[in-house]
Amino acid sequence: MAGRLSIAGRVHDLGGGFTVRRLLPDARCRSVGPVVFMDHMGPHAFPSGEGIDVRPHPHIGLSTLTWLWEGALTHRDSLGVVQDIRPGDVNWMTAGRGIVHSERTPAAERAAGHRLEGLQTWLALPAEGAECEPAFQHVAAADVPRALREGVSIAVVVGESFGLRSPVATPVDTLYASLAFAPGSALVLGGEHEERAVFVRGEGLSAGGEPLAAGQLHVFPGREPVRLEARAAVAAMAVGGAAIGHRFLWWNFVSTSRERIEQARADWAAGRFPPVPGEHESIPLPES
Repeated sequence: MAGRLSIAGRVHDLGGGFTVRRLLPDARCRSVGPVVFMDHMGPHAFPSGEGIDVRPHPHIGLSTLTWLWEGALTHRDSLGVVQDIRPGDVNWMTAGRGIVHSERTPAAERAAGHRLEGLQTWLALPAEGAECEPAFQHVAAADVPRALREGVSIAVVVGESFGLRSPVATPVDTLYASLAFAPGSALVLGGEHEERAVFVRGEGLSAGGEPLAAGQLHVFPGREPVRLEARAAVAAMAVGGAAIGHRFLWWNFVSTSRERIEQARADWAAGRFPPVPGEHESIPLPES
């Protein structure tokens, strides 16, 4: 499709062979709709006794979204929330003026060994709502609205698309829909959202007759409908929504203001963010 931008991302090894691929922000594309950050985690097989331990760290000015295809994670935050997430569930955390959270492999999966693959996404809050009260919402897989269209299984994770609306409350128009294509199936991604992209998990998907590489984020220009066709069983995630405008990103902070980010840095360094109950360690402020 003319004008399509394909982002392969940058690979980061977090230790033990567990990698994430940073898809957004990219030098050629800072955001797609409100999505300002996206990591593809894994896929990775953890042996018995190993797992993920992301120590408590802060956020401001954004909502985080965790989606898993495989594995499990336990979320803990400074609101006192403790919530496991498993494939098909939605964990939606709104940082607002400031929140702290950790993510760790649950005890049962750590003991048994498990595979993990998913997406970690940040969505910028509108400037006028960036200092809202922090909040957390969990939607179980059974409560995510779903439909089957011409051999494509659709789950609307956040926002409204394909005639379905997610129960997750969002302050800006958002496209975030999980798509599972059967061999030979097709789906039209319409132009109702201002900005659109598709992350492709595996091989076999094309747009307008052109192959879409696996493990990449493919950004489509304008609002022209895009016909997605699958020659094999393949999963994808459609993301986007209303253009959010410029944001500054530094470490885990998102804001329209450099000064607000500097304040958040100072607050974390001075221990002014609220703690996560039951956690006794944290990630220190980076030096650069």
